[in-house]
Amino acid sequence: MELENVYASKSAKKTYVDGNKFIKVFSKDSKVDVLSQALNHALIEESSIRIPKMLEVITADNNLCMITEYIEGKTLEDMMRENPEKEDEYLEMFVDIQMSIHNNRIPALKKLTDKMAAKISMSDLDETVKYDLHTRLFSMPKHKKVCHGDLKPSRIIFAKSGDVYITDWSHVTQGNASADIARTYLIFYLEGRKELAEKYINLFCKKSGTTREYVQRWLPIVAASQSVKGNPHEREILLKWVDVVEYE
Repeated sequence: MELENVYASKSAKKTYVDGNKFIKVFSKDSKVDVLSQALNHALIEESSIRIPKMLEVITADNNLCMITEYIEGKTLEDMMRENPEKEDEYLEMFVDIQMSIHNNRIPALKKLTDKMAAKISMSDLDETVKYDLHTRLFSMPKHKKVCHGDLKPSRIIFAKSGDVYITDWSHVTQGNASADIARTYLIFYLEGRKELAEKYINLFCKKSGTTREYVQRWLPIVAASQSVKGNPHEREILLKWVDVVEYE
C-alpha cells in the first residue's frame, strides 16, 4: 500500500489521507490493542454519536491499519485559533458536545473504573499512594455514561455538510462523566492553557449542575492513571496533581 499524504505522525503510529479514506497505521500496537480500538469505534458508530464510518481493518507491510472515512472540514481547534474573540462561544459548543456524548449508554464498553484501577496499579507510585487512590476511585459513584477519554477541540470536526463529527475513540469507556471532564481539564492544563482549563471546568459545572469540588476529586485519580504514558515532562506535571489530596 503506497501512502504519501501524511496527516500526523507519532512514534507508534502514522495517519494518512487517501482520497475519502483516513488511514491509521500501527507500527507497535499489538493485534489485541488495535482490534480493541476497532471494536470501540464500531460500538460508538452504532450509537447516536456521529463519527466517521469504519471501513476496514487490514494488514499492510506487516502493520495493522484501521481505515475510516475522511471527513473534510475544520476542527473546533482550528476555529478557536482563527477566531480567538469567539473562544467563549466555542467553549460552550465544546461542553455541549461533550455532555451529549455522556448522554449515551453502551454496555459493551470497558468500564472506566477498571481501566483506571489497572493503570494506577501499573504506575511506580508509592504503594500507600496507590492504596489511597484506589480507595477514592472505588468510593466514587458508579455511572455508565459514555466517556471519550481524550476529548479536546481538535477531536471535533465541523464538516462542510454542516454535520459535526467526533474522532479518536481509542480511550473510550463507560463510567462517571466527571472523570472525563477531569481528563479534558488536564489536557488543557498540560497544553499550557490554564485559563481555558479553568473556564472549561467552571462552564461544565454550571451547565451540568455538578459541584467543582466533586469534579476535582477525580483529578488525582485521572492524573495518576495518565502518568504511566511515559512522557517525562507531562508525567512530572501529572504527579503534582496526584500529590494534591483536597481542593479549596
